[in-house]
Amino acid sequence: MTKVFSYFLFFLVCSTANAQNDITIKGTIVDINSQLPLEMATVYFTTVKDSTVLEYATTDKNGVFRINTKKIDKPVFLKVNYMGYQTLVEEQKSILESKDFGKLYLLENVNALENVIIKTEAPPITVKKDTLEFNASAYKVRPDANVEALLKQLPGVDVDNDGKVTVNGREVTQFLVNGKTFFDKDGALLLKNLPAEIIKKVQVSDYKTKKEELAKQESTSDNSTINLTIDEKKNKGFFGKMLGGYGSDDRYESSVILNFFKNQQKISVLASSNNINSTGFSMDDVFDNMSGGRNSKSNNQSSGGGKGITQSNLAGINYSDDWTKDFAVMSSYNFSNTINNNESKSDQINFLPTGNILTSSDAKTRNENTGNKVNLELEYKINPSTTLVVTPKFNQTKTNSDSKSNTFSEDESGQELNESTSQSKNEGNSFNFTNSINFNKAFEKQSRNLSLVFSNNNTRSDSNALNLSETIFYQDNKPNDERNQNSKNDTSADSYSLDVEYTEPITDSLRVRFGSDFDWANTVNDQKTFDFDAASQSYSDLNLSLTNYISSRQNSVSPKVGITLQKNKYTFNLNTKTSIVDYDNHSLYLGNATDLNKKYALPFANAQMRYKFSRSKNLTFRYDYSNSLPTSTQLLPVLNLMNPLNTVIGNPNLDPIEKNSAGIDFKNFDFRTRSGYSVFIKGDYYNNDVVSTSIYDESGKRTTTYANISGTYLASIGGNWNQSIKKDAHVLRYGLGINASYSFDKGFTNAVLYNAKATAITPKVYLTYEYGELLTVSPSYSLSYNETKYENYTRDATSNVVHRINLQTTSYWPANLIFGNDFGYTYNSNISSDFKKDFYLWNTSLSYGFLDKKLYAKIKVYDVLNQNLSATRTISATSIRDEENTVLKRYVMFSLAYKIGNFAAEKGLKRRQREE
Repeated sequence: MTKVFSYFLFFLVCSTANAQNDITIKGTIVDINSQLPLEMATVYFTTVKDSTVLEYATTDKNGVFRINTKKIDKPVFLKVNYMGYQTLVEEQKSILESKDFGKLYLLENVNALENVIIKTEAPPITVKKDTLEFNASAYKVRPDANVEALLKQLPGVDVDNDGKVTVNGREVTQFLVNGKTFFDKDGALLLKNLPAEIIKKVQVSDYKTKKEELAKQESTSDNSTINLTIDEKKNKGFFGKMLGGYGSDDRYESSVILNFFKNQQKISVLASSNNINSTGFSMDDVFDNMSGGRNSKSNNQSSGGGKGITQSNLAGINYSDDWTKDFAVMSSYNFSNTINNNESKSDQINFLPTGNILTSSDAKTRNENTGNKVNLELEYKINPSTTLVVTPKFNQTKTNSDSKSNTFSEDESGQELNESTSQSKNEGNSFNFTNSINFNKAFEKQSRNLSLVFSNNNTRSDSNALNLSETIFYQDNKPNDERNQNSKNDTSADSYSLDVEYTEPITDSLRVRFGSDFDWANTVNDQKTFDFDAASQSYSDLNLSLTNYISSRQNSVSPKVGITLQKNKYTFNLNTKTSIVDYDNHSLYLGNATDLNKKYALPFANAQMRYKFSRSKNLTFRYDYSNSLPTSTQLLPVLNLMNPLNTVIGNPNLDPIEKNSAGIDFKNFDFRTRSGYSVFIKGDYYNNDVVSTSIYDESGKRTTTYANISGTYLASIGGNWNQSIKKDAHVLRYGLGINASYSFDKGFTNAVLYNAKATAITPKVYLTYEYGELLTVSPSYSLSYNETKYENYTRDATSNVVHRINLQTTSYWPANLIFGNDFGYTYNSNISSDFKKDFYLWNTSLSYGFLDKKLYAKIKVYDVLNQNLSATRTISATSIRDEENTVLKRYVMFSLAYKIGNFAAEKGLKRRQREE
């Protein structure tokens, strides 16, 4: 108790000392001529020595700014910037006490135009109505740094070791270049491959759907978008990177990305090939494509990285341009080919009221996927108030797989139940076409708007599978199941929807929306199975019990109405609709037709309220009520005998699934302390949830159908806190987070109702230290705890704990030398004795730069200790499964990487230097 009191007293003293060092700077920004206050002016302090930004704030509607800061015992500039006004600069020898600057007057530029900033100095940060804009030149990075390094320098921006970007606690889910997509929206290519030196501004705004963007509606998302604008002087030229490497065990990697920018026209080409589990394209400056097998900080229950070893080939091209001032084109093509080889083994316990069934299995698989994907986005401004955006996408995929597996099941007393062996080959082709057409018409009255969104999704697929299997039943005198079959499956799925919405402003802050959704969907699944005919030596004997034709059609009309109330501090959205659904299902099985036609009236509603305390502090509340229909397979009372150990039949009496979701989210970032935190709580509650229910016979074979269960729920809570401290060349970023969930699940096994209550807790702590451009050190620790308690089972409870420790270091000293290490340790506490509980994964890289750091020679070692493994424990309401898969093991690789870049501004400078 004395120690606790001492710690509390120490904390209190420290807090009091810190509070004594806090001071408040305030004032009012006004127009010198009109004497009117200026809202959203940027007020900031910079050092006189090197213009480093110390603190900043923006003015409210009364022109008032307030900055809470520490004492500043050095010369600083107080600067005020506002669109269309001359920048105000005042030097302060120091700021050691609270101060009220009173009224500070700005003089309007005589030639200022609307929405144009005429200034002598670009402010490091500009806050507009819904956009936070950073001036990239105000933040120092290494000369060869990429965009990721630039983002790490921006206040409020955090980039974790997995590449996830957050701004003021909000995750960034879309990245754009000059307002346009760059291959994809997830940002991986941009962060790693776009040089920071060509970036002029980084603009952060709320993520909007295309419909919200065109209609200029407020965002309903809690995520953000980052738009990178390129410096006009460097918007003409080319840049890129090429990499090639070869190593032990015939491991290899190669990649190239080339970019050509000419004003609005941007062309990028990329290609990659490797057999080290890197299936995307995201070259890390230190580890290159090793990210496909590096230590991960994700909080899943896996103890290692991935399933199997993948050989990957990738090629793509991205093109964007403004063909006219009113017509913009964005397009990309991607080719991919992956071959995955894996060997796995698993132990699974299935819980029954009368005893458990233990199943052991092993499998060997080879999967090959080849894909071609084309994305287009065409934006046409018909006139200043009317815009049309068309986004067609084409995706063609070919699959080829081979597998061999063995399975053995027994009861708790060791009595054999069944055993099976299987060998299969499968070839498949699929083609998918999706398209959306967004039409938006803005009327003369502000906020009056008409929006039409048409979308379609059309898929065609076929598969041809050969299956040779034998299942032996040891109990109940059941005959063995032997199969030598060829199964052919043709599937088509078509869906179309039209969203019509009209918005009418009632007041400046209140808008009402009217409209309707029209939806049509149709699916057809034609399954034919042929047994091998020994006489003809061909698969020509149609097996009627494994042949079925199923079709399903849904038509719905959903009138809807919504309101938006938007004030300076808060926004409230409410949307409701009722779907009138005509649902028809048909099956032709064993010569018998089964038709199931139903009609529904399904209500939907959602509400969202967001309160903005400030630009970086907001509270969001969401509620969503929805209904969804069971699938045709779940409804149709038709046997599915494809699995010898599990016969499935639908239930025509299922009701629609009713779901209630609610959540509260609070985020805050304090620029003064460079710290931020976020907390959330959310929950889902289900009525008439559709669950599978199985009855086991004495041989362990299942008969499964579906049932409605009410009263199940999932609740989760979590939070994250992080802080960044910067002093001279030292930068320290650290944080902690925790996520927890509790779920209540119900179901039937052997016709007995069971309950399962699951708890999961995943705390983590992380830290990054940077010393200038020389050293980066990033340790972290995370824990995953999962426990499930059961009722009406022979087992009362089960749990699992996974510990992860990780240390990543990168050294840039001495000059031209880069030394990186990625060390991780994982311990899985409760995995079964057949699997290894812990392992180390250590990756290292050493490179040296030549030719002014354009050429890097590199040697790297993956899994230095040769201990990598993939062992997982999965806990569900009815089973525990432990599984181990093939993983990439130790290899050594030597590689060369070459960076190229040539911009018009640089060429002009070099030419002038030669002339001089």
